Amino acid sequence: MKAIFTVLGVVFLGLGLVGIYTPILPTTPFLLLAAFCFQKSSDKLNNWFRSTNTYQVYIKPIKNKKGLPLSKKIRILALVTLLVIISFFIMKNKIGRSVLIVILIFHYIYFLFVLKTTDE
Repeated sequence: MKAIFTVLGVVFLGLGLVGIYTPILPTTPFLLLAAFCFQKSSDKLNNWFRSTNTYQVYIKPIKNKKGLPLSKKIRILALVTLLVIISFFIMKNKIGRSVLIVILIFHYIYFLFVLKTTDE
């Protein structure tokens, strides 16, 4: 099971790193998944990931409940909204479309009302 979490952690880390540089992939969700997987895989990988600059910038403020700067919140919500809109028009299933709308609503609730906004 640890090997599966290790592989998933590396995959999610890769997707998160690509998301830093491309406007299509969201960074934070993939890095949160990578952090979870590395925590389940091994102490050595978990400690390594926590010491990286990527973790310090994108994940630590969320885990410590310090929040994110408004610019990051806007960027994340814009990308998630774009991806949901694209998915909405591609998907023809009414239930699937409903799920996408619910997901988008929860993203907005979380980022606007739960996650604190910090100064840059």
